[in-house]
Amino acid sequence: MEINVLEHTKTKLRIQIKGEDHTFLNLLKKELYNDSSIKYAGYKIEHVHVGIPELILETEGKEPKKVLLAAASRLKKTNKELLSKFKKI
Repeated sequence: MEINVLEHTKTKLRIQIKGEDHTFLNLLKKELYNDSSIKYAGYKIEHVHVGIPELILETEGKEPKKVLLAAASRLKKTNKELLSKFKKI
């Protein structure tokens, strides 16, 4: 996974995430909306086979990079819990 920052302001962040697809970006977008400061979270992939996914998020006052890192951290915790439950099967 390679991440390139396209735009970063006080309330907006646009990044490209090379090597990912709808599966990961949908999960991340959904998790971002669990933060009450999210005004908008979405992504686009210009072409399904060759496009580089672009994630866009806007906040209402919070630093968007911090919001993104917090969402990623929550996803990591959820994945660890899921893996633990699978191992018990």
